[in-house]
Amino acid sequence: MRAQIRQGLRCSTRQQGGRRRRAVSAAATVAIGVMTLGALAPPAASAPGSAAASAAAARPDAVQRALNALVRDDGMPAALASVQDRNGRTRTYTAGVGDLTTGSKVPRDGQVRIGSNTKAFTAVVVLQLVGEGKIGLDATVDTYLPGLVHGEGIDGRGITVRQLLQHTSGLPEYGIHVDDDEIRNRYFEPRELLDIALRYKADAAPGTTWGYSNTNYVLAGLIVQKVTGRPLAEEMDRRIVKRIGLRHTYFPAPGEMTIREPHPRGYHRNPADGPLRDFTQMDPSAGWAAGQLISTNSDLNRFFTALLAGRLLPADQLAEMRTTVPAGTSGLRYGLGLTSRPLSCGGVYWGHGGDIAGYETRGGVTDDGRAANVAVTTIPTDEAATQHVKDAVDRALCG
Repeated sequence: MRAQIRQGLRCSTRQQGGRRRRAVSAAATVAIGVMTLGALAPPAASAPGSAAASAAAARPDAVQRALNALVRDDGMPAALASVQDRNGRTRTYTAGVGDLTTGSKVPRDGQVRIGSNTKAFTAVVVLQLVGEGKIGLDATVDTYLPGLVHGEGIDGRGITVRQLLQHTSGLPEYGIHVDDDEIRNRYFEPRELLDIALRYKADAAPGTTWGYSNTNYVLAGLIVQKVTGRPLAEEMDRRIVKRIGLRHTYFPAPGEMTIREPHPRGYHRNPADGPLRDFTQMDPSAGWAAGQLISTNSDLNRFFTALLAGRLLPADQLAEMRTTVPAGTSGLRYGLGLTSRPLSCGGVYWGHGGDIAGYETRGGVTDDGRAANVAVTTIPTDEAATQHVKDAVDRALCG
């Protein structure tokens, strides 16, 4: 997981030092030839000439231009977006090509690997169990996994469930110690991922600082399994996917390396100035509770909308999830598996975001019901391209 795989399973928030490599777009410029706007639902009714009508009319073009630029200027093979207005009406967009070899069209609202958005799902399951009295947020990891978490500066008796979900545990990251091709082709048991992390000393004392680590969510997933006696994938499916009708979201089975439904192919660079390699088929088990899910932009919008509307968590647990700490210097804040990010038009949006080799997804929802999610089919290799993906989300939510 060195180079971009390391980024993909490390820090979907991209606020820890910004060590990005320069983008090389030449291999993807062939993707510019096909840029399509998906079928659009009509905008919400507004008085002719009003500011709301102007914003509604401008939004599709603004989002499409942003996706086109991601392909043309930033070398993304494809970009996809789903945008939902306050009334629940949805527009879908595509740019680029779904397959660099064949030049095929990008499937409208195609499935992608959603990386660290998985953390929000894992956090919801944990918080549902908190609401049921089966997990305590301020109970220690050792309460549920006695003797499992120990190492240099590491003691599960002093790390709480809350600190896992908020990335304030100080636990080291496992992903930076796994090679690209190893992660692509090998199945990892969750305990193997934890064992990799525990070979290294703690990054910080628990509760002293925010530091993104996928290890936190591997432990959260193990706690879910210990408490429920069921696989994490089954709990996610029962408690979230089926509950709110996510028709295109699933947790890949052990050894499942393909994507089940229509999807754009995902590409990866390693080194960052090397050629794009097709990484569509891969074993995502190195992500597990931190990054294994597959979904679509519209399903992610549905998930975060339902979450913020209180359909997945009791009010007390949702309030805990939305209680944030600073995460970097750009205004990003991290709650319990949920982030808030400022909007250029005022206010914030709530979501997470995720990278895994082949795909990056960004987006979220506002408190007044707007939702947007953008996916691209390679992890950006410089900060400018990363910012352009975030800007596309901002444009979709602000009009």
